[in-house]
Amino acid sequence: MNAAEQATNLELTSKIATVVNLFKSEFPDVRADLKPWTNDPDTRELVDPDSIDIGFHFPGVSRSLQSRSILIQIRFYQDPLNGDRTCIGVEAAGFNHCGKQWRLSTVENWSFVGAVQPSPEAGEKLKSFCRQLMQVFNQPTA
Repeated sequence: MNAAEQATNLELTSKIATVVNLFKSEFPDVRADLKPWTNDPDTRELVDPDSIDIGFHFPGVSRSLQSRSILIQIRFYQDPLNGDRTCIGVEAAGFNHCGKQWRLSTVENWSFVGAVQPSPEAGEKLKSFCRQLMQVFNQPTA
């Protein structure tokens, strides 16, 4: 679900802003998109209400990431017994004018899969970002 729609309280809004800043600290020339999904019936059918989705767009093509845009989907699980919401992982995908080029899932084996892959250095930066992102959402609140 679009990050802009998930930002329903100050705590969640602050965590989303922190995630955007973490990504920008690794890839400074990127522009964040808190509404990467269009609001049409077909897209709405595919949207996961237990996720926060953020798009990141480069001014051109990022050679190190082999992408023009990156879609980050932060996945959550809500415990039905106690209501606790936990970040269980991150799905990331890199896109260019030809469509999806690669994907990374921290829910699976933290490996890049696709026609092309980011450079080893950029891949490690993205994995580091994912680890930090999960820490942000799984920190106990004060």
